[in-house]
Amino acid sequence: MKTKEEIEEIIQSFQEEAPIKVFDLARALGLEVYRTSKLPKDVSGCIHKEENGSYVIFTNKNHHINRRRFTAAHEIAHYILHRDLIEDGMIVDDTLYRSRLSGPLEKEANRYAARLLMPRHLILKVIREGVDSIAELADKFRVSEAAMSIRTGIPS
Repeated sequence: MKTKEEIEEIIQSFQEEAPIKVFDLARALGLEVYRTSKLPKDVSGCIHKEENGSYVIFTNKNHHINRRRFTAAHEIAHYILHRDLIEDGMIVDDTLYRSRLSGPLEKEANRYAARLLMPRHLILKVIREGVDSIAELADKFRVSEAAMSIRTGIPS
């Protein structure tokens, strides 16, 4: 199992240019990511602990790629922040599913995912390079305009 320092170093190595290669990042952290059509329409994804102790992220194949990217980042956040709550099988606490639920663990994972996909230093760099609208920033980072608006605090 990787230390917090090793995890942070891996994450930082992926935050050198936009868009963040979140699926490659997951693999670098030892996680597999799969697209599936077996999730309900309103569930974006989940994280699962395999019998061998490895972790697998499932994203909803029917969702937009930007949504799947955020979902993968969100599940990476659960892996990093809430791994002790993931037991054999799916996450014990259903609020850890990416869905309509909005408990404190979900909010924490959303904030972490936003920082992972849209690190402030990269946002500022891209703005200095001339990108100046929420739509352009969202496109550059391959996230939704809503996510970028929330992250920057600038209305879209």
